[in-house]
Amino acid sequence: MSGVYKITELVGTSPVSFAEAARAAVEEAAKTVRHMDWLEVARQSARIKDGKIEEFQVTVKIGFKIER
Repeated sequence: MSGVYKITELVGTSPVSFAEAARAAVEEAAKTVRHMDWLEVARQSARIKDGKIEEFQVTVKIGFKIER
């Protein structure tokens, strides 16, 4: 895995789960970012409405290799 990597930070959301929120962030990033190799979950949070979780939110840092 030698090389130079860049890190971008994204927030994914889902009404279902934290895992689905992370998956949504990766799938959206994959539309424009190539060579993604790893991610780190930086933060998990949720929005509450009427005493229930309305939306799961996950902040992820995605590492991708710089092209030359």
